[in-house]
Amino acid sequence: MSEGNFTQGKILMPLLKFAVPVLLAMFLQSLYGAVDLMIVGRFAESMDISAVSTGSQIMMTITQVIAGLSMGTTILLGQQIGRGEPEEAGRTVGTSILFFGVIALVSSAVMVVCSRGAAALMNAPAEAFDATASYILICSAGLVFITAYNLVGALFRGLGNSRIPLITVAIAAVTNIALDLLLVARFHMGAAGAAYATVLSQAFSVILSLWMIRSLHLPFTFTKKSIRFDKVLTAQVVGFGMPIALADFLVGISFLIILAIVNSLGLLASAGMGVAEKVCGFIMLVPSAFGSSMASFVAQNYGARQFERARKALKYGIAVSFAFGVVMAWLSFFHGDLLCGIFSKDAEVTTQGWEYLKAYAIDCLFTAFFFCYTGYFNGCGYTKFVMTQSIIGAFGVRVPVSFIMSRIQPVSLFKVGLATPASSLVQTILCIIYMRTAVRKKEKEIQSVH
Repeated sequence: MSEGNFTQGKILMPLLKFAVPVLLAMFLQSLYGAVDLMIVGRFAESMDISAVSTGSQIMMTITQVIAGLSMGTTILLGQQIGRGEPEEAGRTVGTSILFFGVIALVSSAVMVVCSRGAAALMNAPAEAFDATASYILICSAGLVFITAYNLVGALFRGLGNSRIPLITVAIAAVTNIALDLLLVARFHMGAAGAAYATVLSQAFSVILSLWMIRSLHLPFTFTKKSIRFDKVLTAQVVGFGMPIALADFLVGISFLIILAIVNSLGLLASAGMGVAEKVCGFIMLVPSAFGSSMASFVAQNYGARQFERARKALKYGIAVSFAFGVVMAWLSFFHGDLLCGIFSKDAEVTTQGWEYLKAYAIDCLFTAFFFCYTGYFNGCGYTKFVMTQSIIGAFGVRVPVSFIMSRIQPVSLFKVGLATPASSLVQTILCIIYMRTAVRKKEKEIQSVH
């Protein structure tokens, strides 16, 4: 099997070889965000922890939307490679560069203007309001680099190359740690220092990554003329990516609503949830990595009409993710205090975070199925269903359950956190039903035509 070609040969080992760099990249990405909170938690005050927690959640939502939209490029590029269309793939890359450049500039301008409004909307505690607004403002000014950073990863995952995104994230993570230590620990700049570290490290990563990419042999035809607006290709990228982006946006909004609910409970609860969310970024790494890898693997096989091969990859991904999920569930439920203690020296913040993690321990079991199914459907291009079930999970389950739980006395972050596994369970059931009905029917129709 040629490198990056998932349509021939064995399934499990190529999937693992692709997923491991994705996993490492996601680990570094989580570390990238966690280092901000970790160093702020060690060298700053509780208000800075709250500011980074709230501000990073807002920026994460924006980044998830951009990453979701860029999945349209991953899917289209993967299917074009699977069909053996290098010239079309080159035009897709050029169109994506121009399209996402516009998206980045518009998003940055809007968020810079709305930074204080976003902090107010999130019920940022009064003690942390100015720091939260400052964090959002600084990160928003660097959205051009954040967008470029995600687009590089999307392009190469579509080509079946997960090493370049890993290198990109590694560069950013190392630079971010160094800058955090300098700006937060050495110069005591608090949340603002963490924000500057984030933007500068991603800028450096993008510049260095583009320099390295110039020396690579790429499996598509690409020249400067390829960077132009193509109405048809843009529509395809948006058609695949917009439902994912909208789903990610609404899911992000649902978590922001939950954070706003928790913020109303006070500074310690806000900081505790912020710490727990950083831990969750690590405990969900394996299912997240397989979900992302599944999209790339399935896109090529769907383009080549290798449906049975794609379904086998789904089963392998679920099996590995579930085994890991059992371990993470045990660790989070029984030893969450140790995990939260990594990010905060405040015993009360750690206790609050552990309560929230106990609910996420249950979610570790459901996401093994849910994330892999979502990656499978994205690879097939069934992104509208992914959007639909995400909306149902977010606003039909997660938000109302978290609101109800926040009103039950005594209030605890464990009760509020139960909204997340409840949502994942409902979404997993929807995925299984869709797989056994609509997907199988569509595959039979395609096979009958060919």
